[in-house]
Amino acid sequence: MTPTAVAETRTQSENLDQLAAVAVHVGLGLKSGQELVMTASTDAMPLARRITEHAYRAGASLVTTLYADDASALLRYRFAPDASFDHAAGWLYDGMAAAFKSGAARLAIAGADPTLLSNEDPDKVGRANRAVSKAYRPALELITRHEINWTIVSSATPAWATAMFPNYAPDVALAKLWEAIFATTRVNRVDPVSAWKTHDAELHKRAAFLNEKRYSALRYRGPGTDFRLGLADDHEWLGGGTTAGNGVYCIPNMPTEEVFSMPHKDRADGTITATKPLSHQGTMIEGIQVRFQHGRIVDARATRGQEVLQKLIDTDEGARHLGEVALVPHSSPIAQSGLVFLNTLFDENAASHIALGQSYSSCVRNGDKLSPEELAARGANSSLIHVDWMIGSGQLDIDGVTASGTAEPLMRQGEWA
Repeated sequence: MTPTAVAETRTQSENLDQLAAVAVHVGLGLKSGQELVMTASTDAMPLARRITEHAYRAGASLVTTLYADDASALLRYRFAPDASFDHAAGWLYDGMAAAFKSGAARLAIAGADPTLLSNEDPDKVGRANRAVSKAYRPALELITRHEINWTIVSSATPAWATAMFPNYAPDVALAKLWEAIFATTRVNRVDPVSAWKTHDAELHKRAAFLNEKRYSALRYRGPGTDFRLGLADDHEWLGGGTTAGNGVYCIPNMPTEEVFSMPHKDRADGTITATKPLSHQGTMIEGIQVRFQHGRIVDARATRGQEVLQKLIDTDEGARHLGEVALVPHSSPIAQSGLVFLNTLFDENAASHIALGQSYSSCVRNGDKLSPEELAARGANSSLIHVDWMIGSGQLDIDGVTASGTAEPLMRQGEWA
C-alpha cells in the first residue's frame, strides 16, 4: 500500500480520531509522563476531547486545555472600557511559560472565525493584539527557540466553514471543510503515520539541498514583486520535523509543505506583493504590498485592512523587519485544492511566504546555544510578533544568489527548478 492511498470508507468520526492520534503521536511526539497545555476554541471541543484521550493513552501526566469563545471576545469590543484594550492576562501567559519551562508540551487547535473582528475598531484591535504579544513573549521565546515539542492542528468550525464556503448550507460547508482538513493533513490516508514519515523525509531532503548550496540571498520576480532578500549569516534551512531542546522529535505544523530559514533582518530590498489574503487575529487584510529598504518596511499598503496592517507593523521596530522566509511549491496539495483557507496555517503551506517579526533561532547553525546578542550579530530579528503572509504563486520566479553574486534558478513559475 502506498503512502498516498486513501481510506475511502473511513467515517467522519474515524477520521477525527485519526487526526487526534496523528496530532499526539506524530505532531507532538508526546512522551509518557509529559504534561500537555492545549488551546482551542469552544467550537473545537470535539477534537480537543479526542486529543485529550489520545494524550492520556500515550501516558500524559496532565492535559490542561484553555478554551476561547468568539462570542465572549466580541462582548469585549461592545462593552469593555477603552483602557481595557491595553491589558492582557499576563498571569495566564506567565503560567504557560512556567509550564513549558517545567517540560510541558504545547498544542494549539486553530479554527477561529477569520473575520471575527473585521468590523471592530482597528485601533482597539491593534492595542489588544500588542498587549497579548507582550504578555505572551516569554512563552513564545521558548517556542521560537524550539525548547519544547509543540504542534498546531486545525478543527473545522461553523464560522470558518461559512467564511470559506459562503454559497453552501452551513452543514454542507462544515463537511467540506472537514474533508479538506483531513486531505491536506494526510489523515484520510490508509496509513497516516507512514504518509507523514514519507513526507517528512522529502522535506528534509529539500532542506539539505539548500543547506549544501549556501545561497547568500534570494531574488524574487513576479506580478507586483521585484525583491531581493539576503539570508542570515550561518543560516540553516529546515523542513518537516525537528528535535526540540527537550530531546523530543515533533512536527510543529500540520499541515506543512515548507522549507524555511532565517533572512538577515537588514538585507531586504524592493517591493513584494501578497498573493493571498491574511487573516490576522480575527481581521482580514487583503492586497498587501510593501516596500523594503535595507531590511525595513518603508511603505505598506493594503486594499482592505490598511489600518490593521499599519498597527501590526507599528507593534515594535522588529515588526518592520523579516524573521522567516519559506519556500513552498505551487504544486503543494493545499495549493492544488484550489481553496483559500483564510487560515495562515493552511494558506502559508499553499505558497512561498515570508514572516514579519521574530526569528526562529533554530534557523541558524547552533542557534539555540547562542545568546540574543550573538543571534542579532548574525542577522536575527527580534519582535513581539511573528506573522506569516503569502507571496508565492504559479507566476513567481525565485533565484538563489551565491556568495560570488551568481544567480541560479531555484523556482520557476512557482515550482522547484
